[in-house]
Amino acid sequence: MGLTIAQKIIKAHLISGEMQVGNEIALRIDQTLTQDATGTMAYLEFEAMGIDRVRTERSVAYIDHNTLQSGFENADDHRYIQSVTKKHGIYFSRPGNGICHQVHLERFGIPGKTLIGSDSHTPTGGGIGMLAFGAGGLDVAVAMGGGAYYITMPKMIKVNLTGKLRPFVTAKDVSLEILRILSVKGGVGSIIEWGGEGIASLSVPERATITNMGTELGATTSIFPSDEVTRAFLKAEGREADYTPLASDPDAVYDRVIDIDLSALKPLIACPHMPDNVVTVESLKGTKVDQVCIGSCTNSSLLDLLKVAALLKGKTVDPRVSLSISPGSRQVLTMLADCGALSDILASGARVLECACGPCIGMGFSPNSESVSLRTFNRNFEGRSGTKDAKVYLVSPETAVAAALTGEITDPILLGEMPAITMPEAFKVDDSAILAPAQPEEAAEVEVLRGPNIKKFPESRPQKDCLSAELVLKVGDNITTDHIMPAGAKILPYRSNIPYLSKFCFAVCDESFAERALAAGESIIVGGTNYGQGSSREHAALVPLYLGVRAVVAKGFARIHAANLINAGIMPLTFQNANDYDKLGQGDKLSISGVWEGMDTGVMTLLNEATGERIPVTCSFTNRQKDILKAGGLLAYTRSNI
Repeated sequence: MGLTIAQKIIKAHLISGEMQVGNEIALRIDQTLTQDATGTMAYLEFEAMGIDRVRTERSVAYIDHNTLQSGFENADDHRYIQSVTKKHGIYFSRPGNGICHQVHLERFGIPGKTLIGSDSHTPTGGGIGMLAFGAGGLDVAVAMGGGAYYITMPKMIKVNLTGKLRPFVTAKDVSLEILRILSVKGGVGSIIEWGGEGIASLSVPERATITNMGTELGATTSIFPSDEVTRAFLKAEGREADYTPLASDPDAVYDRVIDIDLSALKPLIACPHMPDNVVTVESLKGTKVDQVCIGSCTNSSLLDLLKVAALLKGKTVDPRVSLSISPGSRQVLTMLADCGALSDILASGARVLECACGPCIGMGFSPNSESVSLRTFNRNFEGRSGTKDAKVYLVSPETAVAAALTGEITDPILLGEMPAITMPEAFKVDDSAILAPAQPEEAAEVEVLRGPNIKKFPESRPQKDCLSAELVLKVGDNITTDHIMPAGAKILPYRSNIPYLSKFCFAVCDESFAERALAAGESIIVGGTNYGQGSSREHAALVPLYLGVRAVVAKGFARIHAANLINAGIMPLTFQNANDYDKLGQGDKLSISGVWEGMDTGVMTLLNEATGERIPVTCSFTNRQKDILKAGGLLAYTRSNI
């Protein structure tokens, strides 16, 4: 039986475990990346392990999230990251150089390599044929130290593309179509491989848009073959030597096959407040628009912005609309300037923002109250924009331009003929904003600089055999990491200060949560399906750890968040019967006896001391995960096993 692309890469990097669906496997990691919102904590964790130098082929730290320096906090974090990476063998991408996924695709991505990053959209690297995973910062720190990355062996889903995209229908529309088909939890436990004759017409940036949005499916990762399209992209970046052809075997077996005819697709739009709430753009025509944002790691490539510039040329943004454009990298911005496209963008009345995540992570450019904002981003969770009552829609750059010019949601096909876009044969390469680390013999002399906002990692709490705690919070389905630990310009500067950050934990759901959790000492949270979807931010586990949360009982978990909870020493437990969710109420006193035995059998009994109700809950921990929980988290476990 043949192998899929992902299975081939897994086989080549397998350290332990069997490649059978559901088994835990350990992978050797070739590359890592971090960004500054998660990076400070990841490097504090790496330092705590006592390892002098990274042991990966390439590790890169990017500054792209917390670039708004309205106080000393972000600047101090950037200074810390720059000094700690210089000391420990990690490359440093300076603020303004670009978004981690865009720059990594341009300068470091290599087909057939493994990559993990402390950002959930790291699977963007699948557009160039990498096996790339989003992970918690602690998992990245362990990989930088030479440790394995552990996942559950996923199922394989094949998406066959046929035909060719029509004008004004884009890779973003392909992403929204698969979200419409599978939903935000339809990819859980699976790797999605894209193939079929239709992929030949998709450039690497278009493929990267699709693999980027695969994160919103809950997929483990997504991947495209490495073919002549890949070779052409690497050649344009001056990296043709990094090219390796990759394809699945003709007799590879998939757990599910989905067929999509590219020529049949229409422009699509995701309505508030979930990426899978997808309808046609045409069905919402005439809806008034207040703001349009173009950029993010999903749609900020040179190809995307050349199209945007061509559509804006000679036209003016509707006076009712505020338009922002964020180039994905300094390379993209420079090439837009050199060819005159930047002038066309500026002449339209658009605001050009820094080469950074910006509005996508809630770092500025929040929309006005009760507004409609169209964004080319990957998430439209409630409040993520920084304006709680804003209605955020996800669209392609072409649909975004149509709305910016008309002041309302408009099918971009109505703009007329799509201008011809010719991509350059060679990109303008300038790596001067990527700083190499000190040589090993010089590293000892490098001083690591820490600001007063950088606090230590929360103390571990080993799991005991008996747990008795208050149910401090009960929430519903599709709770995201933005609910648990919000982003935004007011909160992100405190990502390296867990005690202060804890004040904002679950504030979107219950403003009194943090105070009640601290008062309880030890506590339990109850949730619905797909608990912890969205960003890979480990702060959504580290802050509850600091507040005393010992277990989360839910109907189901998102993959990365469940792993982050275990890494923090918090047990993710699942209702054996989903209806038992209704038998628990906020404030109930809950207890579990025989925790360690339950870890082995996979079943524990949750006693509601308020009602006497005994509720079976399940878990599926590997021996390694049991040891991590008993040790109080992955950091404590790693320290004891170095």
